[in-house]
Amino acid sequence: MNFIGTKTLETPRLLLRKVTKDDAFDAYNNWCNSDSVDKYVSWKKHIDVNETYNLFSLWEKEYDDLKTFRWIVISKENNSPIGTIDVSKKYLNFGTCFIGYCYGEKYWNKGYATEALKCVIKFLFEEVGVNTIYAEYLHNNPASGKVMQKVGMKYEGVLRSRIIDKDGLRNDLISYSILKDEYFNKKID
Repeated sequence: MNFIGTKTLETPRLLLRKVTKDDAFDAYNNWCNSDSVDKYVSWKKHIDVNETYNLFSLWEKEYDDLKTFRWIVISKENNSPIGTIDVSKKYLNFGTCFIGYCYGEKYWNKGYATEALKCVIKFLFEEVGVNTIYAEYLHNNPASGKVMQKVGMKYEGVLRSRIIDKDGLRNDLISYSILKDEYFNKKID
C-alpha cells in the first residue's frame, strides 16, 4: 500500500480537500449541530462552534500522518463545505479501509454523497492500493445504503444489535463492501 496521505480530489461538482479549522463555522452550521444529521451518526451533535473548531484543529494535526485520509467536501456551486468523508486507520495495515461520511441535510438526495464516495474509492484503489473498502450504516438510514449500492459496494449483512443508539436502544448496522478485484473488473467511473 502507498501511504500518501490526503490528496485533493475533484469531481464535476465537488472539491475534496483537507479539513482546516477555518471550516468549522460552516461545518457547524451545515451538519455538526443538526438534529436531522444527529439521528444517523454515532457521534453527538456539537454543542457550539468551538467544539467543531477544536475537532477540526485536531484533525489538521493528524495530516502529518500519511495514513490519514480525511476530506471536507466542498460544493463548487457555492464554494461551501457540505460534508466530510474519511477512512478509519484501524485496519489500514491489512489493506482494508472503513469509510464514513456525513453531509448536511440540505445536501441530501442530490447525488453528492455518491459522487464523493466514488471519487474516494477510485483514489483508494488506484493510488493507495487498498484491497477492501467497507462502510456501515444504522438500519434507520437506508438512504446511506443506497449510496453504497450506487458506487458498486455489495451487501455483506446485518451486524445485529451492534450499537446502542442515542435513545438507549440496541440497533443494527448494515454492512457493504467492495473488493479491489471487483472495482477493477467493473471500473466505477
